[in-house]
Amino acid sequence: MKRSLLFVSLAIIFLGLLSSFVYMSGNSEKIFVLSTKFGDIKIKLYNETPLHRDNFIKLVSEKFYDDLLFHRVISDFMIQGGDPDSKNALPEAMLGNGGPGYNIPAEIIQGFYHKKGAIAAAREGDNVNPKKESSGSQFYIVQGKVFTTQELDVIESKKNMTLKNQILGKLLMAPESENLRVRLDSVKKIGTQESLMNFIKELDPIAEKELAKVGKFVFTPDQRKLYTTIGGTPHLDGNYTVYGEVIEGMNVVDSIAAQKKDKNDRPVVDIRMKIKQIK
Repeated sequence: MKRSLLFVSLAIIFLGLLSSFVYMSGNSEKIFVLSTKFGDIKIKLYNETPLHRDNFIKLVSEKFYDDLLFHRVISDFMIQGGDPDSKNALPEAMLGNGGPGYNIPAEIIQGFYHKKGAIAAAREGDNVNPKKESSGSQFYIVQGKVFTTQELDVIESKKNMTLKNQILGKLLMAPESENLRVRLDSVKKIGTQESLMNFIKELDPIAEKELAKVGKFVFTPDQRKLYTTIGGTPHLDGNYTVYGEVIEGMNVVDSIAAQKKDKNDRPVVDIRMKIKQIK
């Protein structure tokens, strides 16, 4: 009888601790309000991307973002801000290169996609940033659009073609590929599109084999469902760190994205932000 009572007591304690853990973990995401002249955007950050979350918390606590501009907006794509150079920027000044003086290691996680409302870190291109490190302060909020299944198929195809081209480039640069480089030089001297295409076709089976090793890019069922219903920017998946999402105020994002802008996609009338943590 005593053993039975002890078991029941321990079970109740365990369930209580488990409930507390579930409650705490389910409500521990950090919440912020981003205020603009068009209204407020409420956002939450993911705990699964702690480097980006903690950096954002730090910058907000320092009021780093206050009075910075949304300096790049593209309708049906995204709105971007967080460049400290934008605080006192003159009209039509080119923006987008500023930051706090450091980058953040990439935290690209399967399952965090560029759906409508996603918050992700801007970064420099792969040519100077092969590790896909994030800007220390610049971020963007996805507006995006809804895609058809056929459009997603085209994006898949283009992404895999890019991967194959990268593989071919590495193959031709490899020390053991001197004979291939000599042949490529010969093809270039011929100077016809047909000869170049025939050379690439000859190498295609090798590229396909290597692509199979690293894995082709394929949208998951979850991605396809998101992008054909909610919408977003699927071509960015796997290349930028998504670390949060909008939970209220997408209408504000839509309003900002619709503003008149200059040739550099900067709004003609400045749109400033303030961010505070509320949880």
